[in-house]
Amino acid sequence: MTATATRSLPSRRLGVIGSIVGLLALIASVLPHWVVPVIYPPPPADKVIVDTGHRLKDRLVARVKGVEYQAPPREKSTGSQLRDASSIGAISLGLLAIALSVFALVFREERMLAGVAAALGTGAIAIEISFLAMGVLVFAVILYVVANIIGLF
Repeated sequence: MTATATRSLPSRRLGVIGSIVGLLALIASVLPHWVVPVIYPPPPADKVIVDTGHRLKDRLVARVKGVEYQAPPREKSTGSQLRDASSIGAISLGLLAIALSVFALVFREERMLAGVAAALGTGAIAIEISFLAMGVLVFAVILYVVANIIGLF
């Protein structure tokens, strides 16, 4: 055993960077949905209902008068802007983690780290899509309930 065998270890650079980016993407996709409502709580339901009623009344008055209704510009709340920015950031970081995992495989780096980066990126994107799907589902249920109350069904 006097001969020294120099065996080169595969590089881990892209896999590690991709895993870190994937973890950041996962954090950016989950954390804002829990933290932002605590810091910037949504307006109370009664205030939203009253504001919607006033807008409906203004729209009906404009229609009766024969004037085109001009909706007042609504500003997005800080919480809504943060949620939108984190959603875009999570999807972007998830795609970057997947791309880094592909590059890690192309450059023959460790497969495990590339797989972890791809799984974290895919998970972050899947979480964002699931929150979007839940929002669409809640909207459909509210629409159904309102239509049922009005008597459309």
